[in-house]
Amino acid sequence: MNQPDIGLKVTELRQQKGFTQEKLAEYCEVSARTVQRIENGEVEPRSFTRNSLSNILEFDFGKEGSANESFWLTILHLSSAVCIVLIPLLLWSWKKDQSLKIDRHGREVLNFQITICLILLACVLVLLIVPTFLMILRLPLDGSGTLWGISPLFILLVGLFTTYQGAVNTVRALSDKPIHYPLSIAFVN
Repeated sequence: MNQPDIGLKVTELRQQKGFTQEKLAEYCEVSARTVQRIENGEVEPRSFTRNSLSNILEFDFGKEGSANESFWLTILHLSSAVCIVLIPLLLWSWKKDQSLKIDRHGREVLNFQITICLILLACVLVLLIVPTFLMILRLPLDGSGTLWGISPLFILLVGLFTTYQGAVNTVRALSDKPIHYPLSIAFVN
């Protein structure tokens, strides 16, 4: 786990609990400047401070990279192959407080899934609206059903794309390489 991620998580959890930096420093028995430096990513907390932060903020800032974490990262990334936001959402909600890496990767997977679902929804709406609009204008409909003929191909391509992205990012996550989901819009920060 790298220092900027620890600092961001400490800031997020501190604010959720309604603590000031001074109050968190008091609870952890360190100086307020130490908390500021941790949150700004200037220093990595020592083991005593890390343990204190874990206890006070109720989050495990311990050593990551266990086999259990790898298993959940694999499941999380492979769940992105299925265009159902509920699966990665449940996994992320359940495991996000146990690992900083799972929390960060879960957000990426959710952003990708929400984006893909919105793209699919837009396509379905176009398939429903265009023929209706043509009927309202009393324009002749193309009897070949071109729009309906393209839709299964498009859905198949989207399915292949999401499966590919899930597999590639699973390998990247397990190799400690940066993950990347193209087309993602940051809905979950």
